[in-house]
Amino acid sequence: MATTKAREDIKNDLKTLKEDLKVGAREEADRLKDLAVQAENRVREEASKARAKAEAYYEQARIRGREYFDDASERFDEAQRYVTERVQEKPLQSTAIAMGVGVILGLLLAGRRH
Repeated sequence: MATTKAREDIKNDLKTLKEDLKVGAREEADRLKDLAVQAENRVREEASKARAKAEAYYEQARIRGREYFDDASERFDEAQRYVTERVQEKPLQSTAIAMGVGVILGLLLAGRRH
């Protein structure tokens, strides 16, 4: 009778242990899920910050690029006006210079072919 009682106690203890393990496993799984969600949220937040910084840098680069383009365009227009004015002031001299530059370039390019 003592052995039967001891066996029942052991069975009950094992049953309780089994239930405790199930509960512990569920609790640990829930804890790990919460940690995973927290980690995912942190990653998303950091990614969002990185994206915002990248967009800000892109916007700055776009604005600077536009400024450089506008500046270069303005300088080109000034150079074009200057050349046009000089050609209008001295058309024969400008034509002779242009023809001389053309002949020199032609000789240089022809020399490379031979």
